[in-house]
Parts: sequence; structure tokens; C-alpha cells
Amino acid sequence: MRATPDAGRRVRDRVMTVLVALGAAVALLPLFLVLGYVVREGIGALDLAFFIRDPAPVGEPGGGVRNAIVGSLIINLMASLIGVTIGVGAGVFLSEYGQHPLAPLVRLVGDVLGGMPAIIMGLVAYEIVVRPMRSFSALAGAVALGLLMIPIVIRATESALALVPRELREAGMALGLPRWRVTVSVVLPAARYGIVTGALLALARVAGEAAPLLLTAFGNPYLSFDPTKPMDSLPLRVFVYAISPFREWHAQAWAASLVLVLLILSATLAARWMTRQRA
Repeated sequence: MRATPDAGRRVRDRVMTVLVALGAAVALLPLFLVLGYVVREGIGALDLAFFIRDPAPVGEPGGGVRNAIVGSLIINLMASLIGVTIGVGAGVFLSEYGQHPLAPLVRLVGDVLGGMPAIIMGLVAYEIVVRPMRSFSALAGAVALGLLMIPIVIRATESALALVPRELREAGMALGLPRWRVTVSVVLPAARYGIVTGALLALARVAGEAAPLLLTAFGNPYLSFDPTKPMDSLPLRVFVYAISPFREWHAQAWAASLVLVLLILSATLAARWMTRQRA
């Protein structure tokens, strides 16, 4: 009996569906293996003391990473203020004033920043913040991470604004509003979900960076709230513990890695949720 064309199409469709599913499984398998290994190695060292105590002296058991958790929150918050402010401003400029003579230069700078290694940003922050201040500081670390965030926020802002219907802009200007007022009062609120999503993705991108902070924030074994002084962070604490010869510090490094992964995962899921809200 001769097969019908519809039967052949159904067979090809099923074959391609199976191949796509296998490809997705192969792509996700390394991710789940890494996550599973981090959870297995780090879950045993997580307890209340891990979150409410500072690191113990060398050779003494116990201790925690309270200073690193607080430091990460402070540094990433300052980095977000820098990166999101500049990135959103540049994205609005490229989207709404793309014909300006400076627009190609701004776009070029954004593209160059997006392709730079993180360690280079650390060197830049070292030269413009650490050397003039003559001290490592959380502020210098925030500048380095903020520079890393800028190109991501620029692209997200420009893409989000491009999705806003031009009729909204025309309606605002038809009411006699100046262009800047239309952008601030009409266009930006309409694109808020996309902009927030880009900011969260940028934060997730820089939250695990250690290389720039080695040259800027430097680390601090004690709890500190002074942004002009050296400050610890989770990536730095993982680095210090991972290269140490002490087994207990290795366990705490895995635990700190697990906390860092969960924080980054939370930011990524929040960005996904914002994207669905926008849709």
C-alpha cells in the first residue's frame, strides 16, 4: 500500500520533534550536571552560622560569609545605580535620537564595552578610582561591575523602546508636549518591563564576577559598610577559600558558590517573569 503525502509529513514532523527534544536535552545536560554538583558539594556546609557569622581565623572551625553576602549586596547595588543609569540614558538616546551625530559614537562605545573582558574593566576601575583614592574600595568594585552592565542595559533599553508603537509618540507630540516629555512620560513607562528585564539580566551577568573585584574591592575578612574601604563579596570569598589548603574552607567555598548560584538564578527568573508580564 502506497504511503500518502500526509503520512510522510507526519513522520518527518515526529522525527524532527524528537531531534529537537534530544538537542535541548543535550544542551541542558551540562547545566543540570553543574548545578547538581554544586548543590551536592555545598548543601552540607549551609547552616545558620554560615549566614550570620564572619569568616573564622585560619585554622579554627566554623565561621560564615556574612561579610561577603552583605558586601555583594552593597557592591551590586552601587554597580546597578551606575550601570542602569548610564545604560538606560544611552539606550534612550540611541532609540529616540538616533539621527544625532553622536549616536554612532555612542553605539560604537557600547559595542566595544560589550566585548571587553571583565579583567579589563577591573584595570580601568583601578586606574580611575583606586589609584586616585590610594585605596581599594567597594566603590571601585562597583565602578568595574557598572561598566560591565552598561552595554547589556543599552541593548535591552534600545530593544524595549523599539517595540513601543510610534503612534504613542505622535499622540504625545500632537498634544503639544516636547519630545523629552513624551519620552519620559509616555515612551519609558510603556517600555518599563523590557528595561527592568535588561537591568536584572545585567545584574545576573556581573554578580558572579571575581576578576574585576580582585583589582578594586580587594576583599575584607570583616563586615564593612564603608564604600570607600575594601569590602568582601561572594565571588572573592569563593576565590580565597578555593585556593586555600584547608578542607573546611573548601566546603564553605562550595556553599558560597551555591548561594551565589541561587542569587543569580533568582535574578534570571525575575527577568523571565518580567518578560512574561510584558507579553
